Amino acid sequence: MSSGTESRRVTIHDVARAAGVSRQTVSRALNDKGEIDDSTKQRVLDAALALRYRPSRFARGLVRQDTISVGLLIPDLLNPFFTEVAAAALEAARARGWHVVVYDTADSAEEELGTLRMVTSQVDAVVGYFTRPEAEIEQVARGLPVVLIDREDGTGRFSSIRIDGRDGVKAAISHLVESGHRRIGMLDHDARTEPSLRHTWFADAMAACGLGEGPVCRADQSVEGGEGALENLLTHHPDVTAVFTFNDIIAIGALRGARRLGRRVPRDLAVIGFDGVRLGTLVEPQLSSVALDIRRLGALAVEQAARLLTGSSPLGPDDLVTLAELRLRESA
Repeated sequence: MSSGTESRRVTIHDVARAAGVSRQTVSRALNDKGEIDDSTKQRVLDAALALRYRPSRFARGLVRQDTISVGLLIPDLLNPFFTEVAAAALEAARARGWHVVVYDTADSAEEELGTLRMVTSQVDAVVGYFTRPEAEIEQVARGLPVVLIDREDGTGRFSSIRIDGRDGVKAAISHLVESGHRRIGMLDHDARTEPSLRHTWFADAMAACGLGEGPVCRADQSVEGGEGALENLLTHHPDVTAVFTFNDIIAIGALRGARRLGRRVPRDLAVIGFDGVRLGTLVEPQLSSVALDIRRLGALAVEQAARLLTGSSPLGPDDLVTLAELRLRESA
């Protein structure tokens, strides 16, 4: 066996690929279900033996379903968006009698890697937000089912829940333009080496409305970060009359920054966030946002992890998309 195979636990996917059958067929063969012919069963058993496949403790039935644990990795528990995702995942797992263990990676790539290494020996599946390369995640996960949230998987190894906010951002910019705004800026994520996908949606929406690319400032993922970034943006571009932000926390900071600068919202400055967290309804004025179905996002992650754990047919890419839509309130 090559060192590449030894670096991680062989999975049911590997056995299915080697035997040229589906995961369900592998499951039936290994559990002696009698629903497949003898030659197919023998081919599966030979492939499993050659790969030294060892079914997970869940698949072998060595633990009860109510002892199953899913590890949820999130960047920042202080951000209410991730808190709401975690709450939805906990609710979905609780309905199955499962447990979710939440890990805060402090939005740090190194912390994420160390947490993932620790988690793999304690849980049956991992879901969450990852920045590390797929090959590295695969090596550390060692065959555990992994569900990525808000990230495309270029390897085909993992399940990936995609967030599609293109139409929602386009609706937001169109609304601002229809309200008379022409100088629209953006407060983007400051921890990315390249502009975020949300910045791409913003730029495309601006172009679709016949506007040039608006000014962009990077913002730390906090209320204070949003406040400081807005002040920076308006210092260099005082003619900006509306801003779209990477997320609602930055937007709430922008609302505070606008007050400090004496700009009335939305008369002097319109603000639209992204995420749709409940906190947006508690600030003054209430925050307009390109809103996600956050409950569905957390539940979908657990649902896909359950399908991967049990060998059921996983949800396809079209079913693993969470759309965002403009939710207008008082800030725009």
